[in-house]
Parts: sequence; C-alpha cells; structure tokens
Amino acid sequence: MVSATPVVIYPPDESGGRRVRIDGSILGLAYSTQDVARFMQEAGLQEWDEMDVVRSALIEWRGGGPDDWAH
Repeated sequence: MVSATPVVIYPPDESGGRRVRIDGSILGLAYSTQDVARFMQEAGLQEWDEMDVVRSALIEWRGGGPDDWAH
C-alpha cells in the first residue's frame, strides 16, 4: 500500500522510460502515464487511472512532468 511518502517518477532514460519508485522500492520503468497507473494499481490503488496519475499530489515528477517521456 502506498504511504504518505511520495511516489517518485525519475527523468526519462535513453529509451524514454522513467523509473518508478513507490515506498522506497523501484517497481520498474514506465513509458507513459498508463504504465504509472498500473504500478499504482499494483501498489494497492486499484481504482487509479491516468487522470489520477496526472493530478495526484502523491507523485513527485523529476526531470519533467507527466507529459515528458523523451530523453
């Protein structure tokens, strides 16, 4: 379950993927907000969709916001 600790989305790498960290653990690479929503669902927020990802204060976007996926 996601705690009050922000979810961190790191800057895009060479492939355009962004590392996703939830509660201190790297869950994998996301290539879109849809991928981030899936990671959030796996972390216990089953109702989350792409709009929740874009609007959430739980998520800290580093190196660009939810529209930045190019390296």
